[in-house]
Amino acid sequence: MTTILLIRHGEVEGITPPRFRGRTNLALTKRGITQAEQTRDAISDRWVLNAVYCSPLTRCVRTADAIASPFKLDVMPHHGLNDIDYGTWQGKLLTEVAQRWPNELTTWHSAPHTMRLPGGESLYEVLARATDALQTILHANHHGTIAIVAHDSVIRLLLCHALGLSPASYWLTSPSPCGISDLHFHEDRFTIHSINETQHLTERE
Repeated sequence: MTTILLIRHGEVEGITPPRFRGRTNLALTKRGITQAEQTRDAISDRWVLNAVYCSPLTRCVRTADAIASPFKLDVMPHHGLNDIDYGTWQGKLLTEVAQRWPNELTTWHSAPHTMRLPGGESLYEVLARATDALQTILHANHHGTIAIVAHDSVIRLLLCHALGLSPASYWLTSPSPCGISDLHFHEDRFTIHSINETQHLTERE
């Protein structure tokens, strides 16, 4: 059996007010660094990690580095875990997109699986590369516990995959910065033990 910890990266600029960050390479905020450290401590108290994988973007690499440090593991970036390509929406505030692409934004919020983001990816394309990455990771880790640090878009779709749901259920989950989802994989089947644990995150002044 393999235990898979899906972890969203720590806080970055652009979460509030909401901005379509996508492939923009953002650093963790001060709060994001604290979240990564708290997640490191929570994981090291409960699990022994055998491997840590992440998206190649800085916010995921830095979060993964923190999580891997107690176990003396090298973080392994995987391009299949990269954030969704928002195309022409990337870098824009939600309010800007609402003004310029009102119909497309309505579809994105109501039926995201039916569209390709203008100049960017569809959810099915993200799902394909993310599940390919997951299969590669599972093939290399038949036993033990692995951490995967990625983006909310990737985690939403991997949870849909594990639950046997289509991308039509994209909005069913809402991964928080440094939230932990605990999945087990055994005999070609996923078991979900928790989704988006955040009790380890506390504000520190």
